[in-house]
Amino acid sequence: MSAPQAPAPSVSFRDTALRLLGMMRQDWARIAVMVVLGIVGTGALVTIPQLLGRATDVIVNGIRQGGVDFGAVSRFLVLAGVLTAVFAVSTVVRGRLTTTVVQRMAFRLRERTDLVLSRLSLSYFDTRPRGDLLSRTTNDIDNVAQSVQQTANQILASVFMFIGSLVMMLRISLLLTAVAVVIIPVTVWTAKVIGRRAKPQFARQWKATGALSGHLEDVYTGHDLVTSFGRWGQARQTFTAHNDELRTTAAAAQFRSGLMAPALTFLGNLGYVLVAVVGGLRVAAGALSIGDIQAFLQYVLRFNQPITLFATMAGQIQSAIASAERVFELHDADPQRPDPAQPRRQDTVTGKVVFTDVSFRYKPDQPVIDHLSLTVQPGQTVAIVGPTGAGKTTLVNLLLRFYDADTGTITLDGVDIADMARDDLRRRIGMVLQDTWLCEGTIADNIAYGRPDATREQIVAAATAVHADRLIRTLPDGYDTVLDGEGGGLSAGERQLVTIARAFLVEPAILVLDEATSAVDTRTEMLVQQGLAALRHGRTSFVIAHRLSTIRDADLILVMEAGRIVEQGTHTELLEAGGVYARLHAAQFVASPMA
Repeated sequence: MSAPQAPAPSVSFRDTALRLLGMMRQDWARIAVMVVLGIVGTGALVTIPQLLGRATDVIVNGIRQGGVDFGAVSRFLVLAGVLTAVFAVSTVVRGRLTTTVVQRMAFRLRERTDLVLSRLSLSYFDTRPRGDLLSRTTNDIDNVAQSVQQTANQILASVFMFIGSLVMMLRISLLLTAVAVVIIPVTVWTAKVIGRRAKPQFARQWKATGALSGHLEDVYTGHDLVTSFGRWGQARQTFTAHNDELRTTAAAAQFRSGLMAPALTFLGNLGYVLVAVVGGLRVAAGALSIGDIQAFLQYVLRFNQPITLFATMAGQIQSAIASAERVFELHDADPQRPDPAQPRRQDTVTGKVVFTDVSFRYKPDQPVIDHLSLTVQPGQTVAIVGPTGAGKTTLVNLLLRFYDADTGTITLDGVDIADMARDDLRRRIGMVLQDTWLCEGTIADNIAYGRPDATREQIVAAATAVHADRLIRTLPDGYDTVLDGEGGGLSAGERQLVTIARAFLVEPAILVLDEATSAVDTRTEMLVQQGLAALRHGRTSFVIAHRLSTIRDADLILVMEAGRIVEQGTHTELLEAGGVYARLHAAQFVASPMA
């Protein structure tokens, strides 16, 4: 199981929002056009109440004087209609630009996330649930994109509307503007208090979403095991616990953020009532016309509208920021140690590997490899045996630089692998793991995974070498049979044969076989062993094995315990020595005297 994650450091709303905006700076030209359109549209919209107010004054004055100038009224109304059309067109174009900018931002977020994941060390993935990582790369980025999409255009329009309405209000009456504005500090304080209480709940909500995704990924990836061990009851209990946690945190987040809308609406309405009362008194005193107070009240509504809009969108905004924090936390994870600025390259590799006083620990107080020294000559087959946790797989992980040794050196043909680029090192090494992994695509695509430019003849030759050709040709579409990501339609042994053929095809200088025949039946194992023997010829091979019958012909067998080599020699030499290897052999073959 993955180790628990350390709690994420607290990040301010402002810092995350600014960083999210920074992801849009490449689209500054589009944003500039959006701003211009926002100014034009808002200017058109805020002018309309003034025109309607003048039309009202013309009508009122005309009634008082015994004749209404309907021509003037018509001109005001036509101009208001034109401005309404201008506002509508600018809104549509601005909406289209907003969609483009936000989706390009989401694209860059995904692109950056993919780059970060490719640069993270294996230890990062070993200590975090896969489901939570998937949730960050899919759910959280989607939530950011959708929330920003729904709020960005409205926020931009609201800011301009707030400023435009304030300017028009000041033109009509300083006193009424002061009455309308006096409520703003209370509104800001209320929004800040409610927002501060809601933000942690959104963070917990998305953390619970990641935990639930991780549980579902684990359960349905291991569907067969969960079923065979009758663990669906426990799985449902765990699901219910995660689901309850998500329900509780989501409800708390939505409730607390939902308090903002009624609170700010109440304050906005209070300000509106105050303006109406004071404005009525001013009209009665003859200081303002009816058209002026009509226009001013419309401006007050539009002045308060952005505040109310921010309140209704508060939940979405805080949810987006919480998801963005989770994504940026992933982006800020420490990458693996970079390759040297000028890596050493080797045109040809013979396969001599030397471990010199190598030590390694996953945790500071738990040594896994302890002062290990080993020399493997080119073309040698080295088998590594020992109990679980002895350090067998860790040894080859260090060779592949999935992890870097804490002390000591590992050299390949005399070159320290720490001085080589990881890609250059790994393309020299072919690897077949106990757990098969196949990608979505045809069987031919999977065999050619490490060598995409391979011809069909080369692919068939590799499959033939490991005795997979006959099995593949029995499938309906042969090498063109399409597999899903789990290798559906193939048995465990057939999937393993495909991965072995994949290693054959890359023609590596070094082979790493981690229980490569563990999932193959006895008859097929004999065929594969013949193929592996041919593959190992002339190549340095590291074979991790629990079944000692598969390593009898190894040139050197290493017996490891607690990160140290306690015995080494050939199969015959180690049996004659009567040590750890002999005891392991006796334990495996006590019931098989013919072994």
